[in-house]
Amino acid sequence: MRLFVIPALLSLLTASPLCAQVAFGPSGEEGEPLRRQAWHVPSPDAGIAAQALLFRPAGAGPFPLAIIAHASTQNGLRRAQMPQPEYRALAAYLVARGFAVLVPERLGHGATGGRYVEDQGGCDEADYARSGRATSDQISLALNYLRKQDFIRKDAATVIGHSAGGWGALALANADPKAISAIIAFAPGRGGHANDEPNRICAPNTLLAAAAEFGKAARIPVSWLVANNDSYFTPAFSKRLVEAFRGAGGKVEFRPLPAVGGEGHWMIETEAGVEAASSDLARALNPPKPMATKKP
Repeated sequence: MRLFVIPALLSLLTASPLCAQVAFGPSGEEGEPLRRQAWHVPSPDAGIAAQALLFRPAGAGPFPLAIIAHASTQNGLRRAQMPQPEYRALAAYLVARGFAVLVPERLGHGATGGRYVEDQGGCDEADYARSGRATSDQISLALNYLRKQDFIRKDAATVIGHSAGGWGALALANADPKAISAIIAFAPGRGGHANDEPNRICAPNTLLAAAAEFGKAARIPVSWLVANNDSYFTPAFSKRLVEAFRGAGGKVEFRPLPAVGGEGHWMIETEAGVEAASSDLARALNPPKPMATKKP
């Protein structure tokens, strides 16, 4: 009997708590700067709430929503040790222009933990389209949850993605343009620094094919920004990705930016990077309205 009881007890102790309730919403008080507040938002795992930070202007709103999707890595240890992403300089830029800004942490990263659902696989079997869609699904979960809050506008959200987060933002370009008005992608891609080597990309042709797949379904205009000293996805290779995305039907504006810091891939995490991108950010956030034409 003991041989049967012990495995049964172990399975009970290690099983997921199916009845546990996962609470979403604010998980702390507002603070400084920018009304910074910790939140819990939905993740693809019903038993795990994703950690997030919310920044917003003074007042009750409703504010347009900007959601920032962070970079990632295939290295499990590095993912587990990732600090909570903030993008504070970028958040400050957006809050000053009236946006509420959500920076959610995705499943398999940092304090959120859980299974890494964005795994692209190794070079020989890389599936960049699947990993991008897995990222976009998580962006959508967080966005749709925030949209239910009284202080958030229900339309015209902006999605800003960085690196793997930008790749997920490209996969989200097939969403309803009334719900998401603009996508801004900073050095989007997967597989950069293959084997930790600068200027080497894992399965580049597979990445190009996935960019074309995203472009074929795209409905939302994309602003694609990359620093001149980005060694993960150089401007030259990023232009090839842009051409694949555009050639399949995607609407995209490609803007190379000045070199920032020692490694331009991380420019958008810094004040200098936000300053370098400020005019392009302003253009993407406030696209010119089509001029009315008189009927003959």
